[in-house]
Amino acid sequence: MPLAGPCAAYDGHDTMTRPAGPTVLHVDLDAFFVSMELLRHPELRGLPVVVAGGLGPRGVVNTCSYEARRFGVHSAMPVGRARQLCPRAVFLASDYAYYGVASQRFHSILRDYTPLVEPAGADEAYLDVAGCEQLFGDGEAIAGDIRRRVSAEIGITASVGVSGNKLVSKVASDASKPDGLVVVPLGGEAAFLGPRPLRDLPMIGPKTAEVLAGLGVRTIGELAAVAVGHLESRFGRHGLELHERALGRFDSPVLAGRGEAKSVSREMTFEQDEASEDRLRAVLRGQAERVAADLVRQGKAGRTVTLKLRFPPFETLTRSATRPSPTGLADELFETALELFERAWSENARRPVRLIGLGATNLQEPARQLRLGETLERDRVAETVAAIRDRFGDGAVKRGAELMRGPGR
Repeated sequence: MPLAGPCAAYDGHDTMTRPAGPTVLHVDLDAFFVSMELLRHPELRGLPVVVAGGLGPRGVVNTCSYEARRFGVHSAMPVGRARQLCPRAVFLASDYAYYGVASQRFHSILRDYTPLVEPAGADEAYLDVAGCEQLFGDGEAIAGDIRRRVSAEIGITASVGVSGNKLVSKVASDASKPDGLVVVPLGGEAAFLGPRPLRDLPMIGPKTAEVLAGLGVRTIGELAAVAVGHLESRFGRHGLELHERALGRFDSPVLAGRGEAKSVSREMTFEQDEASEDRLRAVLRGQAERVAADLVRQGKAGRTVTLKLRFPPFETLTRSATRPSPTGLADELFETALELFERAWSENARRPVRLIGLGATNLQEPARQLRLGETLERDRVAETVAAIRDRFGDGAVKRGAELMRGPGR
């Protein structure tokens, strides 16, 4: 196992010798949520599996297995549409607490190799390992070691792209999926990108691709061959950026700590619009407990509590309150959120609610002083509940009212 601790990364100045090979890695866990579900449901391997935030008609696909993708299912797709495309798929509700433990382990593995780790989500990150070669080998060797450790310590697979910059490494990791490794040598960026379709290049969305297709441009190499002036006339100041990216030129550095969560939140979309005050209060209470557990895992406390309500058809409002001191206690989060809810719901004629959510922002280091007569008993209860959810999943312990009328998230 690699030694923990920082190594001297290349900073672009002449005080160090520039690395001879590519040192920027993009590491991406393969179908992360599905992969985690297959660990506890191995009987589903080889089947089309869809993990969604809610399994009713208002649910949205979070991710799906590669078997499901062959039917056209993809993330952010409504669950109803996914069922139409792949009616034989197995649909599972997302268990964020369960995935969160693995995500923390994943990012911990990455930090064993370099302090320059830039998270890009729960299941992916960029690393710059320049200066770490004497400890762990070159970029390709480190990528291989990370993939082995993810498999051994978490039980799932990761795909890695290695190149001289974040843009090309991202494309390379996508090209290596699933469970692969692609290394693009320094100076070979344009040759690697050239044959690939336009949509593989970050920054190229459907509309941009449509405009470029009208110009006869369908690959990244064809985009690189278009005169810069012509691109600028069609896309303005972004024309030059398109040209540079098509050649694999990208100078944004890997920034340690970027992507660290600035908020923690949970929300639920109801299968049917909810009008029961008891039900809404119970769900809000459950969300406070889960947000509190997430804060504890991150070693943070939140000073600002935010309530989110959505009324049909799609009218959304948020309300926030800043506490005198930061808190990570479920009771205090719930008390503040409940005050916001009761006021906001009354102001909106106590209409049925389509979605309710609770969040903590303005995150700080936890600091707490017991009030007169206060004990740590409720802390112990909260810690016990959090431990059960960490071990057995978010749905292992729920309040009774949360079990009514079907799942949500």
